[in-house]
Amino acid sequence: MADSTAHPTYSERTRALVERMAQAASDWLSSLSTDQRRKAARDFPANDERTLWYYTPTEQGGLPLVEMDPSQQRLAHRLVASGLSAPGYVTAATIMGLENILDAIEGWHTTYPGRTAPNRGRDPQLYFVTVFGEPGTGSWGWRVGGHHISFHYTIVDGRIASPTPLFFGSNPAEAHMVGPGVLRPLAGEEDLGRELLRALDAEQLATAVLAPVAPTDIVQSNRVAVENGALPRATAQLFNASLPEASVRAFLESDGRHQNRPRTPEEYLVALRYDSAPKGLPATRMTAGQRELLAALIRQYVDRLPEEIADLHRTRVTGPALEAMHFAWAGGREHRQPHYYRIQGPRLLIEYDNTQNDANHIHAVWRDPEGDFGADLLAEHYKHAH
Repeated sequence: MADSTAHPTYSERTRALVERMAQAASDWLSSLSTDQRRKAARDFPANDERTLWYYTPTEQGGLPLVEMDPSQQRLAHRLVASGLSAPGYVTAATIMGLENILDAIEGWHTTYPGRTAPNRGRDPQLYFVTVFGEPGTGSWGWRVGGHHISFHYTIVDGRIASPTPLFFGSNPAEAHMVGPGVLRPLAGEEDLGRELLRALDAEQLATAVLAPVAPTDIVQSNRVAVENGALPRATAQLFNASLPEASVRAFLESDGRHQNRPRTPEEYLVALRYDSAPKGLPATRMTAGQRELLAALIRQYVDRLPEEIADLHRTRVTGPALEAMHFAWAGGREHRQPHYYRIQGPRLLIEYDNTQNDANHIHAVWRDPEGDFGADLLAEHYKHAH
């Protein structure tokens, strides 16, 4: 790949992946009733709808698993798995299953904002699947969204765009099992970040640490596009805007009893604000060993993808591409202290936070500032079309 910051090269391997996704999407759609398809299928590109994403329990658009029969759910999961590596699917399925644990932690009483049918506020089956356009045609797409899972595929002229935003969360971040076992779906994202921080010397830390207090959430929140100057949105803004205000307010009041969400003092917000000019410690000022840790941390996000395209995106963490990355940290440095990190470079933004619920609630997202939702490929397509 001549330019490691450009869009990944199309190949026979990615063509096979597109065909596998298209078959899975077609088989799922074919299994649905007419009423189900009205929710599940949208035109392409339908940008106003396709670029919405959430990591709160909120109506997502699309058809939720809870409204499918078991055979349809299996086909939906087959589609989900087609967009992830085998370990990525294990992680996603585990995150969905955590809804049961969270329901128990919260006393089995939370309801899902905006849903009128009998429902659970924490439900492994309230994950929504949507297909845009006709699978297997030149341009189409699909997405999966729900509380703590959100990822998006856009195929333009047969080419796979950057599958971002790609969000995995975990609440709880760790749950103890019988004996010594601890369930930690995002252990690598947390532990490698802290390992890299601890590998830095005092001079490097002075540059890498933006603030002693972590932001309340990932800084870009669930914005449609990476926004210069962004700070975390208020929690109420993270929900579908079409929901009744009273529904969201009731959920937040209930959820608030179980959270300890510290506020970020105003004096630190300037340092934490997102800027297109990367903040933090550049990889060029890291030792070879530290750069290896940085590359391993980025691969935690890239390796969520099927091997056919993960290989292409890994070029962004080798050689000159890795040296263009910056690593920034905020908050505590010890386990179960609220903390946040950011990795930023050409065509890549990773944000991670673990601040809520006594630092036992992770949000971790990978974004492409130029290519989220296939923006770059769609712009190229329309340019050639005219």
